[in-house]
Amino acid sequence: MLPLRFARRPGRGLASLAPNSVNPYNVFDKSVKRLQKDRAALKNNGETSRTVDYLRDEIADRLLERFEDIKRKFPKVVDVGSGAGHFTRLLQPETVGSVLMLESSEKLLHRDSENAFNVPVQRIHADEEDLLQVVEPNSMDAAVSCLSLQWINDLPGMFVQINRALKPDAPFLGAMFGGETLFELRTALQLAQVDREGGIAPHISPLTDTRDVSNLLGRAGFHLLTVDLDEIQVSYPSMWELMDDLRDMGEGNAVSGRRSFVHRDTLTAASAIYKEMHGNEDGTVPATFQVVFFIGWKQDPNAPKHVDKKSTIPNAL
Repeated sequence: MLPLRFARRPGRGLASLAPNSVNPYNVFDKSVKRLQKDRAALKNNGETSRTVDYLRDEIADRLLERFEDIKRKFPKVVDVGSGAGHFTRLLQPETVGSVLMLESSEKLLHRDSENAFNVPVQRIHADEEDLLQVVEPNSMDAAVSCLSLQWINDLPGMFVQINRALKPDAPFLGAMFGGETLFELRTALQLAQVDREGGIAPHISPLTDTRDVSNLLGRAGFHLLTVDLDEIQVSYPSMWELMDDLRDMGEGNAVSGRRSFVHRDTLTAASAIYKEMHGNEDGTVPATFQVVFFIGWKQDPNAPKHVDKKSTIPNAL
């Protein structure tokens, strides 16, 4: 699932970049990522993609629990990076009027029929980072994003756009992968590369941690922040099945300037190391997915401000 690469945002200084260096806000090759998702959605007419929905479906369930804790009706919701609609299909007309599903992969966006959803949906094929080109400012009653933010190049700018798209006093709920995701695979690949190739070329990108998410949401104008971590562990027969599932989820490596292949000998060694270091007693291997869940609220400028009235004691005569 996770990209065999997430990215922590490099520094800003664009003017100082070398001519052939990667723009710090173009960490991922979005055309490659769209192609990966499209291919995954089309494989066996979408059936292969559906068999690996287990992780997204589980995390969508957990995000829905947080969404339903907010006791209000949401006439219009935007699902940023909706994929095939793992979160949207869980929504009910008692709490949601309609959903705008925004997804960069057209094939994945239209993988499932209208019958999969309980509320009216509008599916828009567009880059998530172009949100305000398809959504009017101050028009949405809530925003959600379930497992898409790890592929956003300009995450600070993405949060700002979501804030602008929301009405005052509207919530933004999301789930994204945390820094310990796939640590077993990361360590196995690194040790195998050192042993077989004499160095390390990263195959799983650095992940955003809880403090990063809180800071970026605050800078984007959200308040009343709640951020918490969940951990999901999935067992696989071996490292090979894990990597197959990641590919079928459309979550292959799409980092700009990425290395195009890994030597088979290195992968074979990594598989052996994975089982030796992390293997379960039954012969399977675990894969850990750490998920950062968050809720932030757009401030309402017309909301009454709390004034701390301190009592005063007259000076003694």
